[in-house]
Amino acid sequence: MTNKSGPKHKGFYILPNLLTTASLFIGFMGILWAIEGRFELTALAILAACIFDGLDGKIARLTNSTSDFGIQFDSLSDLVSFGVCPALMIYLWQTHAFDQVGLAVAFLFMACGALRLARFNLQTKNLPKSFFLGLPIPAAACTLATLVLFTTYLPETLLTVVLPKATLALTFALGLLMISKVKYASFKELEMVRLHPFSSTVTAIMIFVLVASEPKFLGFLFFMAYVFSGLIYTYLYLPLRKPANLREPKKELS
Repeated sequence: MTNKSGPKHKGFYILPNLLTTASLFIGFMGILWAIEGRFELTALAILAACIFDGLDGKIARLTNSTSDFGIQFDSLSDLVSFGVCPALMIYLWQTHAFDQVGLAVAFLFMACGALRLARFNLQTKNLPKSFFLGLPIPAAACTLATLVLFTTYLPETLLTVVLPKATLALTFALGLLMISKVKYASFKELEMVRLHPFSSTVTAIMIFVLVASEPKFLGFLFFMAYVFSGLIYTYLYLPLRKPANLREPKKELS
C-alpha cells in the first residue's frame, strides 16, 4: 500500500489561501486608513492581519495542503500588510517631520521587509524550524502598530519632543534587524511544550489574559521584549554555550 501525499480533499488548498487573502485585504484597508489619518485603525488592521497570517500557515500544515504557490502568495501578502502598510503608517504618523530622512527610514523598513521575505523563501528549507534568521516582518510591523496604541499612555511632553525621534530610531533599528543574522524563536517546535503540555498551556493562557487586560500597554512591551530576546540570545547566550576549546585558543606544548 502506498500513502498518498497531500490533503484528502482538494478544497483544503483553498482555505489557507482564503486566510492569506483576508490578511491581504486587511492590510489594504490599513493603507486606506493610514491615508485618512486613522492611525489606530491602521495599527489594529496590522495586528488583525498578523492573526490571519499565523492561521493560514497553521491550517496549511494541519491539512497537509502546503504548496509553493501558497508560500509565494503568503510572502506577497506579507509585504503589503507588514511592509507597505506599517511603512506608510509610520511616515504619515511621525517620521514625515524629518522630511527626506523620515521618508528614507520608512522606505528602508519596507525594503528590508521585502529582502527579509525573499531570504526566508530561499532559506526556509535549510534552516531549523526552531528559530528565524532575522526579525520576522510580522513582528516588526506589530511592534510599530503597538507603538501607535501605546502612545495613549504617554504624557504630552513626550509625545511632542521624544516620540518622533524615538519612532524614527525604532523604525530604522527594526529594518536592520529584519535583514540581520540575529536568531529569533519561531515557537514552531518547542521541546518544553512537548514535555510539559499542561503547564505550557496554562502559561500561554496566563500571558494571553495578562496582555488582554491592558492590550495597548502590554502589547508594545511584549513585542519589544521579543525584539530584545533575539539580541540577548544571539550575542549573550549563544557565546556562553560555545565549548571552552572554541572560546580559547589551545596552548602549544613547549
